[in-house]
Amino acid sequence: MKQVKWFVAAMAMGALFFGCKAKEQTAETQPPEKPKAETPAPAPAQPGATASAPVEAPRKGFDRALLRPALLKDQAPETFQVKFTTTRGDFTVTVNRAWAPIGADRFYNLVKRRFYDNASFFRVVPGFVVQFGISAYPPVSAAWENANIQDEPVTQSNKRGYLTYAKTSMPNTRSTQVFINLKDNAGLDRQGFSPFGVVDGKGMNVVDMFYDQYSESSGPDQDQISKLGKPYLDKGWPKLDSIKSATLMGPSAETAKP
Repeated sequence: MKQVKWFVAAMAMGALFFGCKAKEQTAETQPPEKPKAETPAPAPAQPGATASAPVEAPRKGFDRALLRPALLKDQAPETFQVKFTTTRGDFTVTVNRAWAPIGADRFYNLVKRRFYDNASFFRVVPGFVVQFGISAYPPVSAAWENANIQDEPVTQSNKRGYLTYAKTSMPNTRSTQVFINLKDNAGLDRQGFSPFGVVDGKGMNVVDMFYDQYSESSGPDQDQISKLGKPYLDKGWPKLDSIKSATLMGPSAETAKP
């Protein structure tokens, strides 16, 4: 996928860049962390999680409706919930359409068609963000390469647990990639990163356990994830956690049936 989003710590100015190849988005943040070792130790075991638990077999294939982004234009309910079943456990997200209607509608349509199933949390920066949203399937990534949505006003701060689309320095470059704030990141508000949902209750206990020992410098290349899919990540970064399924819950699940 040509449009790829990335957070890159800037050494000289203590700034953060949300990148897309030659495009960059600057946002104020804390100084960069010291890079971790290239061969990191396994994440410490925590109650209720098994770091070495096998990943369940991915769903065979994908919803072919995902190959036609222009047709996925359903309006989301005013609020809806999404259940994420991951390799570390489950958590639920509540989306509030009033916060960011365009972003909420996009997320609703992606989840409805199971876009995020088998996708990996390919970038986890301790004390900052967890990023995901590149499809596990290259044909799907190719279809969404230029399926961007417009920017919209920031109505909520980027607090811990809030979900926000990644974007580049160019206007209207939000697409499918999302990050979960691991702490209050109010500095991102000034850069136009508009939250649209929040992890519910104790769900952040699961999010906090996602494997985070791959350094920024030795992490996966987003363009290669798009072109090669999940096998690329499984080969080079086998300890990354992933989404087994992301599905709509409650009344929204009923109305979202094809």
